[in-house]
Amino acid sequence: MYRQGDVLIVPVSPEELPPGTGTLPAVPRDGRGRLVLALGEVTGHAHAVIGPGTLVREPGAFGVAYLHLPEGGRVVHEEHAAIPLPKGWYRVVRQREYTPGAVRVVAD
Repeated sequence: MYRQGDVLIVPVSPEELPPGTGTLPAVPRDGRGRLVLALGEVTGHAHAVIGPGTLVREPGAFGVAYLHLPEGGRVVHEEHAAIPLPKGWYRVVRQREYTPGAVRVVAD
């Protein structure tokens, strides 16, 4: 299990993926060629993956993302140390917080 700021990255086996994960649309890479896991609304910094792979996300504000890294990769962020990830599948979860009357994704 890996954590970088408000992003949790959990290794999963292909058998643990929910049915239909393979049919979710791929999240496009950003202008720098990275797979962005979370974009900082305040700072503009991004938790992103460098390396070959695919990121798919369930619909909705709280949709879980799934990352496939066939050769491994690195999670980078302007304010955190890079985290190397071995090849495989990962579930990516954004941290949430409760505010009176609502639950929201933590803003970076």
